[in-house]
Amino acid sequence: MDFQFLLDGLNEGLKAMTWLEGIAVFFGIASVFYSMREHIWVYPTGIISTLIYVWICLQYKLYADMGINAYYFSMSIYGWYVWTHPKENQAVLPVTWLKPSGWMVSALIFVASYGILSFVLSSFTDSDVPYWDSFTTSSAFVAMWLMARKKVENWIFWIITDLVSIPLYFHKGLILTSFQFLFFTVLAFMGLFAWIKSAKHYAES
Repeated sequence: MDFQFLLDGLNEGLKAMTWLEGIAVFFGIASVFYSMREHIWVYPTGIISTLIYVWICLQYKLYADMGINAYYFSMSIYGWYVWTHPKENQAVLPVTWLKPSGWMVSALIFVASYGILSFVLSSFTDSDVPYWDSFTTSSAFVAMWLMARKKVENWIFWIITDLVSIPLYFHKGLILTSFQFLFFTVLAFMGLFAWIKSAKHYAES
């Protein structure tokens, strides 16, 4: 791998970065960090980041990603409520695994979302990456839903989303955001291992 190329890309991204993108990146990273630790601040930091990215994605014609960030915003409000209002017999909402039926529903949501989004973007917008954009949006759609319900598998969908988003944003010239998704991938793996441990702890308690 040409590490100098990556360093040059990061340097170019920092030079081209707007103050708005910088704020979005900062709060986006903070949100993932808090999510790893099951901290409620995952939601207020995520709300700030996603609102900014709605505007950024609109400017770069990433319409599906613009929509998913709007979805993140609404799901952050939902997740904030769910995490702070556990069932009566629970002190906190526990981390749990999906049942087979949950996997089936998640897969169906992903396939349906991808089919609808790719058709809409390729037929009715001027997006130059309709299928690419639709894929990351669909996987993130499932990931956010599972995170709000504190399911371990949310990290698997985040890993997929982040890995595919790295070249997508690099292609669109959002170099710093591309590096952000590279960092997100590392954090997502860390989050997966942390939540596996947490799910085991909740199951034994």
